[in-house]
Amino acid sequence: MDPAGNAFTDLRWVDLLFLGEAAIRTIQISAVSIFVGTVIGVILGWMLASGNIFVRLLVNSLLDVFRSVPLIIQLILFDSFVSIAGFPMPAFWSGTIVLSVYTAALVAMVARAGIEAVDPNLRRAARSLGMGYWQDMRYIVWPVGIRAVFPSWIGVSLSVLKDSALVSAIGYLELLRASQILNTKTQESFKIMLLVGLFYFLMSYPISKAGDYIEKKWQQ
Repeated sequence: MDPAGNAFTDLRWVDLLFLGEAAIRTIQISAVSIFVGTVIGVILGWMLASGNIFVRLLVNSLLDVFRSVPLIIQLILFDSFVSIAGFPMPAFWSGTIVLSVYTAALVAMVARAGIEAVDPNLRRAARSLGMGYWQDMRYIVWPVGIRAVFPSWIGVSLSVLKDSALVSAIGYLELLRASQILNTKTQESFKIMLLVGLFYFLMSYPISKAGDYIEKKWQQ
């Protein structure tokens, strides 16, 4: 506390570094969750598109739960459950598990749409040329399907990057949590949220532009 009795401090360069470190943590948990969730989501999407009625019904029911329940509730419930069960884990891993499952639920629908976007006549032509099921998936379905739904996957990735802010609810020190700490310390909420918005823009913009570039290259 200063001699004048002011309990707050001015925003300093070290606070900007603090936000930068929190941004790196945001990128870390988002990148891991997007990667793991995409892998799981592609498998689930394939099951939705290719499985029998029972498999589709089961997978759809599970995915509906994760798509319908707000992410912040999923985070709090899972973190509380593992603690009650006697297996507490760091906030990073709790958040990563929940975000990965949430991402998988979204990517599953994207993957399913990609598979179903492939013209059935094209698949029948591949089979008539002697291709087996997995050759058909590798050389026909995935190349065509990925191009059809790639923009949607980019949208999911950007959404997960922003939704990672909710992991602050279980104590993970990412951008939102860091901004709350600095706001309590400095009472400079406008400046801090402006900086946080800038950090999110700097993280999201390259992903969006890279997606546009890849999509244009595929169309050439």
